[in-house]
Amino acid sequence: MSLARSDQSLLARWWWTVDRWQLTAIIALMVSGLVLMLAASPSAAVRMGIDGPFLLARRQLMYMPLAVIAMLGISLATPRQVHRIAAFGLLGSLLLVAATLGVGTEIKGASRWIRLPGLSLLQPSEFVKPCFAVMTGWLLASWRTSVGLPAVPIAGALWATVVGLLLLQPDVGQAVLVTGIFGAQLFLAGLAMILVAIALVAAVCGLVAIYFLFPHVTERIDGFLGNEGGSDSYQIERSLEAFRNGGLWGRGPGEGQVKDHLPDVHSDFILAVAGEEFGLVVCLVLVALFAFVVLRGFSKARADQSLFVLLGAAGLVTQLGLQAMINMASSLSLIPTKGMTLPFISYGGSSYLALALAMGMLLALTRRRPSSETEI
Repeated sequence: MSLARSDQSLLARWWWTVDRWQLTAIIALMVSGLVLMLAASPSAAVRMGIDGPFLLARRQLMYMPLAVIAMLGISLATPRQVHRIAAFGLLGSLLLVAATLGVGTEIKGASRWIRLPGLSLLQPSEFVKPCFAVMTGWLLASWRTSVGLPAVPIAGALWATVVGLLLLQPDVGQAVLVTGIFGAQLFLAGLAMILVAIALVAAVCGLVAIYFLFPHVTERIDGFLGNEGGSDSYQIERSLEAFRNGGLWGRGPGEGQVKDHLPDVHSDFILAVAGEEFGLVVCLVLVALFAFVVLRGFSKARADQSLFVLLGAAGLVTQLGLQAMINMASSLSLIPTKGMTLPFISYGGSSYLALALAMGMLLALTRRRPSSETEI
């Protein structure tokens, strides 16, 4: 690519202002996900009764260019345009989440998916998270910079609406993730420490209430604590066995055996495939890539003069980091199991495209630009 710094075209200005290191790390995660899906696809296809051992991998390969195009296209946006994309995206995705309660497709006791004409199943809650992060970032920034705008109560009402809809599906994991995003933004926005403490106590009380109100959560936590009745103990045991078999360098591509016995090997437990076939070293490389994107995002946002950029970008990288941590910790039996994808690695079209949306907005917000262009 030959683009002079003096070139004022849109593409040239994007090339010289976007964080190319962060973009490279995101692409590396996408490629890693495709490689791991090639390893997990045959076993998953047999259990799911899919005609074609590499159908899931081919679908993932189909999502990848769409995700890259979407991410790069959104990364061209200004902060004002990112705000507008998030506003319309949040409104549309919330309407679809509400629609799942009435006309959603139920899978494993939860109505989280909706079938759109001519398309496969769509999980609208995946698109809620990045749009919510940007919108609450804008509201909290407005609270600090505007006079008379009740931004914090509005942001709180928005959080309550999102969490309420997610719990009705039910999708406890996504509700916890959204709460983590909002909590991180409140802390960075300078909320009084006494209010932060109250929020933490309220979060703990909410988790206790969820334990008693949702039987599937009760069952998973009981299983994690070693009580009888845990439904996911089999998958956890097989996952840990895969990591033990892989050791430091792994058994080699295609040589894994435990994946033949893991029902969710292509989604929730994709890290076990990496552990068995490629070893601890590759798992640590994946962890390093996620950590790099998160820390680089915080660093770039912190250097910006706009509070909106700081809070919006912080919410987006918190989403990525928390989601990756939850998936990895579940695979290693460090926390109770939760059906949450490993970003850009696990199979899932809705998750893949929504994460591309999130990373596109992150790249757009953290681009170098004059301070006047950060105003929204």
